[in-house]
Amino acid sequence: MTAAVRVPEELSARVPVEQRGPGLDRDAVRMLVSRGVEVAHHTFRELPQLLRAGDLLVVNTSATLAAAVDGWVGHARVVVHFSTRGDDGRWAVELREPDGRGTTRARAGGPAGTEVCLPGGGGLVLEEPLSGRSGRLWWARVAGAGVPGLLREHGRPIRYAYTERDQPLSVYQTVFALPSADGAGSAEMPSAARPFTGRLVAELVSRGVQFAPVTLHTGVASAEAHEPPYPERFAVPEASARLINAAKAGGGRVVAVGTTAVRAVESAVGADGGVRARAGWTDLVVTPERGVRVVDGLLTGLHEPEASHLLMLEAVAGGEAIRRGYEAAVRDRYLWHEFGDVHLVLP
Repeated sequence: MTAAVRVPEELSARVPVEQRGPGLDRDAVRMLVSRGVEVAHHTFRELPQLLRAGDLLVVNTSATLAAAVDGWVGHARVVVHFSTRGDDGRWAVELREPDGRGTTRARAGGPAGTEVCLPGGGGLVLEEPLSGRSGRLWWARVAGAGVPGLLREHGRPIRYAYTERDQPLSVYQTVFALPSADGAGSAEMPSAARPFTGRLVAELVSRGVQFAPVTLHTGVASAEAHEPPYPERFAVPEASARLINAAKAGGGRVVAVGTTAVRAVESAVGADGGVRARAGWTDLVVTPERGVRVVDGLLTGLHEPEASHLLMLEAVAGGEAIRRGYEAAVRDRYLWHEFGDVHLVLP
C-alpha cells in the first residue's frame, strides 16, 4: 500500500481550517469515508448522519502540552521537546536544532551526560536512550522547577516546518481534553478529535451516539525515522469499559477517534474479548497480523505513507481499503497532518 501513494508537499495543511476563511469552524474539514473498498466524500459536519443510535465513539481526553522549550548546550541553541513523563520522575526528551524559521530540524541525540540549560535557571541531563532502536529520544533528569510549571511558563506547542506560523496552545487542544493532575499530557495533539465542536458532540448525543473517554498520553511523532510507537501511558476507566462492552453486546459499532484511542482500548482487552478497566504503560503495536479485537471503525487523520500508523489502519480496514482511500485522498486533494482533513473507516 505505502509504495503506491506519494503525497505532494502542497497537500500539507499549513493553518487550522477555522483560519482559512470567514465563518469556518473546526468541523469544516473534509472527511473521506471508507466502507470496505468503497470511498465517499463528505464534510465532518455530516458525521451524525453517518453514525446511528447505539454506536459508540472512543475519545482520548489527553491534553496537549506546550512541550517545546528553548535551551542551550554550551553556547549552542537547542529546542527541547518534552515527550513522556516516566514513573521515576524523568522525562523522555528529544533535542532539536532551531532552523531559523520558527521550527526545528533533527539533531544527533546524546551523548549521555549532555547538560542542557533551560529558562528560569533550570536544566536537564541526558542519562540514557529511550530505546536501543534509535538515539533520538533520551531519558533526562530535570533539575530546578517542575516540568509542568516550566512548560506553562516557557513552553509552546511543538510545531513542524509544514505549518505556516506559531499558534496558541488552545489551537492544539481538542474539545475532549482534560488537564491531568500530575501535569502529564500529550507532546502532540491527539489530532483526530480536533474537528469536533461542542455543537457537533451535542448533536451526536441527541441522535443516540455515545462517548467513552479513555486517556493515552502520546509522545513526539517520529516523522524523521518512521519508528514504531514507543510505550505510552494510558488509562481505560471502568465506566468506559462498561460502555464499550455494552455497545458491542447491543450490536453498536465501536469507532475509535484516533490511533491513540485504538491503542488504549486494544491494550485493555481481556482473554475473553471483553474490555477491562486498566491503566499503566502500553507497548502494543497494532498490525494487520495482530488485528483488532474491539474496534470496529476508526476516525483518523491522513498519515504519511511510511508511518507505522498505517499498519493500524490496515488492521482495522484491510490493506486494499486503505490503499484505495489514500489514492482518492491524493486525487481529490485532501489535506494532511494535524490541521488537515480526516478519514472515517467504517465496517
